[in-house]
Amino acid sequence: VVDGTVYVGSTDGAVYALDAAGGERLWRFGTDDAVQSSPAVVEETVYVGSDDGAVYALDAADGARQWAFGTGDAVQSSPVVVEETVYVGSTDGAVYALDAADGTRQWSLGTNGPVFSSPAVVEETVYVGSNGGGVYALDAADGHPRWTLGTLSGRVSSPAVVDGGFYIGNNAGRVSTVEAATGDRGWTYRTGGAVFSSPAVADGTVYVGSDDGTVYALDTTEGAVEWSFDLDGPVFSSVAVVDGTGYVGSLGGTVYAVAVDEGEKRWAYEIGDAVFSSPAVVDGTVYVGSTDGAVYALAEG
Repeated sequence: VVDGTVYVGSTDGAVYALDAAGGERLWRFGTDDAVQSSPAVVEETVYVGSDDGAVYALDAADGARQWAFGTGDAVQSSPVVVEETVYVGSTDGAVYALDAADGTRQWSLGTNGPVFSSPAVVEETVYVGSNGGGVYALDAADGHPRWTLGTLSGRVSSPAVVDGGFYIGNNAGRVSTVEAATGDRGWTYRTGGAVFSSPAVADGTVYVGSDDGTVYALDTTEGAVEWSFDLDGPVFSSVAVVDGTGYVGSLGGTVYAVAVDEGEKRWAYEIGDAVFSSPAVVDGTVYVGSTDGAVYALAEG
C-alpha cells in the first residue's frame, strides 16, 4: 500500500492497482501466468514476479510495462529493491540482482534448490533461503557468498534479519536462528507443523505461524515461548505487527487481530475462504487477499 493505492497480484495472472479508500480498480496488468509474488513499489515503479518466469517493472500510475526480465522458471519470490538494484529469487534455483532502471542482470547465483524465499537485504548483504534447505548470505554488490548454511531441510520461509539475528522457518516445523554476520547456528524451536510463514520480529520477540494452526511468540534470545494462539486452520500468512497488535490470516478463512503482549484475541473477521496472503496495515486499515478472489479492507479497531 503506497500513497493511497493498494498493489496486489492474483492467480488470475494479473497485477492490480486499487484505490485504498474505496477499492475501485485503477489499472490491471496481465502476465502469462499466476502472480503469487508480492509487489514492491519504489519511486513510482512496481516490481513483481510472475509464474510465467519473468520479473516485471510497471509504472505505478498506469501499469505500463517499463521492462521485463526472464528467469528460467516461475518467480514467486517477492522483489526487494535497495539502492537501485532489484533482488529476487526464482524457482530455477537462482538469486538475481537486476538494475532497477532497465532490468539488466548485474549478477546471479545458483542455489541448491528452487528459491521461493524473498530476499532480505541488510548492510550490503543479501540473505535468502532455497528449497534445497540452503541458507545464503551474499555480497549485495557481486553475489559472492559471505557464508552458506546447508543443514536446514526442505522448503524454507523468507528470512527476517533484525539486530544481527537471522530468523527463518522450514517445512520440518522448525524456527531457527543464525548469526547474520557469521552463519553460526543459534537456537531452534520445533512447532507441530511446517513453517511457511515468514517470521516477524519486534521488540525482542519473534512472531511466526505454523501449519499446526498456531501463531507463536518466541523470545529472540533463547527461543522460549512467550505465548501461543490457536487459529481455525493452518497459517501460511505472516504476522503484521503494528502498535501492539498482530494481524494474521488462516487457511480456515479468518483474519485475526491478536494482542502481542499477551496473545489474546482482539477481534476476528471470517472471510470463509483461505487466507494465504499476509496482511498489510496502513492508516488504521488492514488489507488482505483471499482465495475467494477478493481483496478486503478491514477496520483496524
